[in-house]
Amino acid sequence: MKWVTREHAKVDRVACPWLIRKFIDPEAEFLFVAPDEVLNVAAREDAHSYDAPNAKYTHRDGKCSFETLIEEYELGDAGLARLAKIVHGADVASDVTICPEAAGLKAIAEGFAITTPNDHDKMKLEFAVYDALYAWCQKQVTVMA
Repeated sequence: MKWVTREHAKVDRVACPWLIRKFIDPEAEFLFVAPDEVLNVAAREDAHSYDAPNAKYTHRDGKCSFETLIEEYELGDAGLARLAKIVHGADVASDVTICPEAAGLKAIAEGFAITTPNDHDKMKLEFAVYDALYAWCQKQVTVMA
């Protein structure tokens, strides 16, 4: 399946592809386009839209797109829920203090945005960050259980 979002990805627009490939659609293809083209490209390509105004999967009810996808696809993993809190804080500026890790993820995402202008290259590089953070989250919820 194709997925389309706004270009110049930072937190949510890299976290969502990681989530989609890992838990929803391992063969997913991602398109990054100008913000005003997301819905048109989604319709033309028969793609799912995400993290854009009026997209199928976007911020709603105080949740970021990553959290919306988790809810929509009923992904009930405790480690993933912990990661979602971090992604939320990194993505939603007013909630950056929700947990200490959020500010770190935000800094990492913004650093990649500066050093890696191509969104597909960002995904390749940052997926390892999300893999590591997810492993840490799984360990944290296991220790707390």
